[in-house]
This record gives sequence, C-alpha cells and structure tokens, in this order.
Amino acid sequence: FGHERGAFTGATEKREGRFELANRGTLLLDEVSEIPPNLQAKLLRVLQEREFERVGGSKPIKVNVRILATSNRDLLHCVEQGSFRADLYYRLNVFPIHVPPLREREADVLMIAHHFLHQFSEREGRQFNGFSPDAAAAIRRYPWPGNVRQLQNTMHQVVVLNDAETVEYDMLPDPVTSGALESGGQASASRAPALGLVDKASGQSHLERRQQIEPLWLTEKNAIEAAVATCDGNINQAAGLLEVA
Repeated sequence: FGHERGAFTGATEKREGRFELANRGTLLLDEVSEIPPNLQAKLLRVLQEREFERVGGSKPIKVNVRILATSNRDLLHCVEQGSFRADLYYRLNVFPIHVPPLREREADVLMIAHHFLHQFSEREGRQFNGFSPDAAAAIRRYPWPGNVRQLQNTMHQVVVLNDAETVEYDMLPDPVTSGALESGGQASASRAPALGLVDKASGQSHLERRQQIEPLWLTEKNAIEAAVATCDGNINQAAGLLEVA
C-alpha cells in the first residue's frame, strides 16, 4: 500500500505501493494463501471498495486494478482450516483457473525447459541450444515435485556449471538423474581394467589409486553442484557457501 514520508523511522520519502503502481493494469498476488490474516482484511477492503490509504496517510486513493491470485495450496481447504478468510476467498474466486502440475503435462516440460535454457544461456553468455536425447528423456520422465520453479532452478544450475551447445545427461543434477541408466554405469565400472603394478603397502595397484584421484575441474564441479543443491538452487547463497562471492 506504500507509505507517506515520515510514517515511520526511515521513511524519508513517500513511496507508492503496488496497488497504486498497478492502477488501470494488472497486479499478480503470488502465493496469496501465505498472506497473514491482518493483511487479508486490508486486501479484502481494497478489492471491495477499490480504495486504500498509504501507511501514515489519511487520504483515500482510488484504484482500478485487475487481480490475478495464485496459490499452490487448496484455498478452500485453507478456508476450512481457518487460515484463509472465506469472504476473501469468494471475492478472489470469480474466475478460477486450474493449472495442472508438470507431472501431468509431460508434453509441456521440454518446451518450458527449452525456454529457461535459452533465457539463462543468454544471461550467462553460454551457447546452449538444446538437449541430448538422454537428457530430454530424463527431463520428461522426472515428476518435478517443485513444478516450474524447480525446473527453472535446474536449468539455471546446468547453464552456470557447464559450457557447451547441448545439455548432456550427466550435466543434469540429482535427483533428476537418480536411478536412471544405473545399470549402464555399473556395467562400465565392471569392465574397468584392474591391471598395473601393486603397491605392497596399500595392496592397491597404481592404476586403482590413480582412478581414485579426480581431476581438479571435476572436484570443483562436484563441489559447486553440491553447494547449489544444498542452497535449493540459489546461486548467490551457494557462492557464499563456497566463499567465492
């Protein structure tokens, strides 16, 4: 709703709120189910009367705003639980639109992934232009419990950690690749030669010891992927965790 100058400590300038800025336009209320009860009452008043006051102000400000409200929770269930006002629910629920989760829209997943891949490639100065068949199959097969946000973060992670023209299967992070092609990986390992001189002190061949040492670039890549996964795809937090920010 914005605030007037001097409305509280630090309010050195007048600030227009989101409703005021969106006048004669559209305002998206993302995850509306998370709005606390005291703000739900204020929001209801704006929707009903199409006016509000800035914090610290007394003059009503008229607005004409189209509202789009989204939620990943069942709002009617929230009403029944008492966490969401019934009157606000019915005020918002004029034209409901159900958007199925990605797991029910397999045909759309790869198209959305392409969009984010191109978006982040341009932002990060990469040259990615598509997916290998194995990578595309893994993206379509994964249920994406975090829906579009998870897919977006995954594409961002792939672009940040790699530099190529095609997204390969092994560029995708866990859990997207969990369990996939597992038997092929085991077969490759079983075919690895076990020849070479044996270190009597350790009982290992020199080849076996060498195979346990990763290249520096791979060690760094694994550390970055682990940090990004730990920070739920937040690149800035991951950089801070790795002390490279």
